[in-house]
Amino acid sequence: MRIWIDLANSPHVPFFRALAAEFRGRGHEVEATAREFAQTVELAEAAGFAPAVVGRHGGGKLSGKAGSLVGRAAGLARWARGRGFDLAVGHNSYSQVLAARLLGLRAVTLMDYEHQPANHLAFRLASRVVVPRAFPAEALRRCGARASKVRRYAGLKEDVYLADFEPDAQFAASLRERFGVDAERDTLVVVRPPAREALYHRFENELFDELLARLVAAPRVKVMLLARSEEQRESLVARFASENFIAPRAALDGANLVASADLVVSAGGTMNREAAALGVPAATVYAGRWAAVDEQLVREGRLKRIATREDLEGLRVEKKKAARPRRAKGVRAEVAELILS
Repeated sequence: MRIWIDLANSPHVPFFRALAAEFRGRGHEVEATAREFAQTVELAEAAGFAPAVVGRHGGGKLSGKAGSLVGRAAGLARWARGRGFDLAVGHNSYSQVLAARLLGLRAVTLMDYEHQPANHLAFRLASRVVVPRAFPAEALRRCGARASKVRRYAGLKEDVYLADFEPDAQFAASLRERFGVDAERDTLVVVRPPAREALYHRFENELFDELLARLVAAPRVKVMLLARSEEQRESLVARFASENFIAPRAALDGANLVASADLVVSAGGTMNREAAALGVPAATVYAGRWAAVDEQLVREGRLKRIATREDLEGLRVEKKKAARPRRAKGVRAEVAELILS
């Protein structure tokens, strides 16, 4: 088959890099598109995709999002028409699903967060919906995914690309050279801010700001902020500037950074689950409705919830002990089979 992958956000890149290799290993051809948003294009090029860049983020307003979705869908349809694709695959890329419907092309969407409002669109338009086993059946029904089109896999989407991950021994040295992080002396905390412009994130998160202030003031702690946009990066740097506060502009190797961290704290989801997959201590300060996959990780002791100031005060910031990676190596092949079959 000729398979079209759309990379609409930066977390999609490592996920589909692993799946693209799986597809090609089974004899299929792969082409990719990418949206200009959150370093997605930069990461996709570094991952070897050579994507066609179509569209950009619509901003924080609903009107902008709607216009961007429709406009990007039209652009994707123009790009894909006549290329002989047999299958479109994305991780809830709404524009791609809409473009595939316009072209009469079979589309598979994957998703792991049941409280995303736009699931209503992707789940109804897709030919197949692939979700983790923890994804609630009621959330699928409510968003129009009839049982006949749903397929489930064991584990996390992060297991697809991290189950066999081995850290690069030179990465710690690069952190010292570029950012002054001493792996032996410093406690490295990687922090991911809230996705304030996302459709599912229509609320404030005061605990995140309190957390960042506490981390920056802690002795012998280096805080590595992975902002979602340049505007967000500049705003947080202006408020929390310190010699212990690092906010790189360029995209970093996410898996190696997480593996190098002593603690990962995110107000989103993917980076926390990456830490859980790699056995690195992780805490979530997400203020919205929790995903079932994250609830599962809390029960397993791989993720700590920070929902109150008491939780924040009780967060241990220290050098990590030996990692306990999940090593769920069968998930990649299982997900690929559910997409292709």
